[in-house]
Amino acid sequence: PLQNLSHDHEQTPVQRRPTFTTSFALTTMKLAIALLIASAHALVAPSRRQHQGTALRATAPLSQQTGFSSMDTAVLDRYMSLDTGDNVQAEYVFVDADRTARSKCRTLPKAKAKGAVTSLPKWTYDGSSTGQAPGDDSEVIIVPRAVYKDPFRGGDHILVLCDTEDPEGNPLPTNSRAPAVVKFDAGDAKKQQPWYGLEQEYTLFNLDGTTPLGWPVGGFPKPQGPYYCGAGADKSFGRAVSEAHYRACLYAGLTVSGTNAEVMPGQWEYQIGPVVGIDAADQLTISRYILDRVCEDLGVIVSIEPKPIEGDWNGAGMHINFSTEDTRKAGGLAAIEAMCEKLGTKHDVHIAAYGEGNEKRLTGACETADINTFSYGVADRGCSVRIPRDTAAEGCGYLEDRRPASNVDPYLATALLFETCTSA
Repeated sequence: PLQNLSHDHEQTPVQRRPTFTTSFALTTMKLAIALLIASAHALVAPSRRQHQGTALRATAPLSQQTGFSSMDTAVLDRYMSLDTGDNVQAEYVFVDADRTARSKCRTLPKAKAKGAVTSLPKWTYDGSSTGQAPGDDSEVIIVPRAVYKDPFRGGDHILVLCDTEDPEGNPLPTNSRAPAVVKFDAGDAKKQQPWYGLEQEYTLFNLDGTTPLGWPVGGFPKPQGPYYCGAGADKSFGRAVSEAHYRACLYAGLTVSGTNAEVMPGQWEYQIGPVVGIDAADQLTISRYILDRVCEDLGVIVSIEPKPIEGDWNGAGMHINFSTEDTRKAGGLAAIEAMCEKLGTKHDVHIAAYGEGNEKRLTGACETADINTFSYGVADRGCSVRIPRDTAAEGCGYLEDRRPASNVDPYLATALLFETCTSA
């Protein structure tokens, strides 16, 4: 070794460059170490990221979350404020096979959008993706029937409620609006002037889809009692949804007469009406669509199931307040009682049309009548049909059919009620 050499024989060491073989070996070793470190990190990191994402979603159910990325609405607002010139966006709304409103958007000249609904063009969509047509003949024709202001885009943009038809112009089997129009026309709705007040109840859920707003995860809140029309952080859950929906419906031009928190925590109601004839079901359909869009923006899930939570909790209905020219004039109470008798003879027919899962709600408890029994009475919320106390006192007015479920098809229900009550 060099350290054993005497100073007499000490020489300056020769500086040697690493050979190619040595350099390659060192580089390979460094690369292998780096790969081992990266592999170890990859085994741990996904679990950590997944845990962090789950925690975020669990603690912020009302936040705007799309996968692991949050949307900044302020950024979207910059684009939504851009001028569209002589064009508008027209959101065509249609009802699918499950009686749920869907939509797609198109550009229309502003002048055409401001014209009559009959001047708006027909359009098509893929019915094989909505359960309404086979794949080899999938086009469904959507025909504009009513126009409303668009509360999401503002300005001159519009929502367009549409009928669904086949290429030959026949209503689809899932199109309940067309036969409802036939019933109203056959019953001379223009003369009878049927007024409707539709009380739509709904329940709000966190993004887990199982926990209503205000409920502890996997548990239950305090018993019913303080929540109906309640105020306070421990009683009112989801007021932001109710307020936003209310204002959006008014902006759209809907006849919204009110709203309130319901008996079960996390449950709300709004009222459409008074509205005449087919327009009532049209407005109810658009109001449901607007509610879905509001909940989409606020990051909650809305359910119109008639019994969303089993047990001693109120279900959700869509009570229908109904009157005609005959019931609203002096002596109309006799006409109302005659209508109730007619409704009793067709109780089974109405129950069959009043929504799926209604048997879980109409049990005779929680302000409902038993589904197998028809009854009516003054100011009795345990009856099938309620005659309001002021109607009885004044001798004219309206009746309230309390049987329809919250998920009822508004076209079926309103047309059937009109048909039965005005029949000879």
